[in-house]
Amino acid sequence: MSKKPIIVFEGIEGSGKSHHIKVVSRFLDKNNFKFIKIREPGGSLNSEKIRKLILNKKSNFNVKTDLLLYLAARSENINLIKKFYKKKIILIDRFTDSTIAYQHFGMGVDIKIINTLNKYLLKNIKVNFTFLNVVNKKNLFLRLKMRKSLNRYDQFNTNFYNKVQKGFLNLSRLNKKKYKVIDSNLDIKKNEEIIINQVIKLIK
Repeated sequence: MSKKPIIVFEGIEGSGKSHHIKVVSRFLDKNNFKFIKIREPGGSLNSEKIRKLILNKKSNFNVKTDLLLYLAARSENINLIKKFYKKKIILIDRFTDSTIAYQHFGMGVDIKIINTLNKYLLKNIKVNFTFLNVVNKKNLFLRLKMRKSLNRYDQFNTNFYNKVQKGFLNLSRLNKKKYKVIDSNLDIKKNEEIIINQVIKLIK
C-alpha cells in the first residue's frame, strides 16, 4: 500500500521547481499512483482568480495586501487539500514556505503574523517533504529572458531574489530531514533522477 504524502516544490523564479513537479506528475501518472497537483497562488477556481490579480504586471499592492491576497488564495485551496489529504499524493508548486521566504525575508513582513495565519488556515495539515530548488544569478536571469511573458514576481531585482533564496535556505536548515536542496545549476537529468528516487522513498 502506497503512502499519500504532501510534497511541495519551492524555489525562486527560474529555479526549475515547476519543471520538476511536471516530471514527478508524469512519473506518478505512468505508474498509476493517485495524486493531485496544485499551484500557489492558484489551484482551485477561486484561487486562480486571485492569482491573476496578484501576478498582473499592472498590480501595485503594498506588502500587507500582497500577503493577505496570497493567504486568501491559500484559503480557497484548503478545502481541496482537505478533501484529498492522506487519500491521494498531493503535489504543490509553492506553499507556506514561499510565503515566509517572499513576504518575510523578501519584503520584511512580521514572521509571527505569517505563522499565525498559516496555522489558522492549515489546522492539522502538514507538509511531509519539500524540494527546494536553488539557482545562481546568471541562470536565474537567463531563464527569465526565455519566458514568453513575465508576471509581476518575475521582475524584481537581484537583491530581492537573493534575500528570498537565503530565506528558503534558512528554512531548509531548520528542518533538514524533510527538505532536499536541489542545485538547479547542475545537470537537469541528474536532478530529475534525484527527485524521482526521493519521491519513490516517500510514497512506498
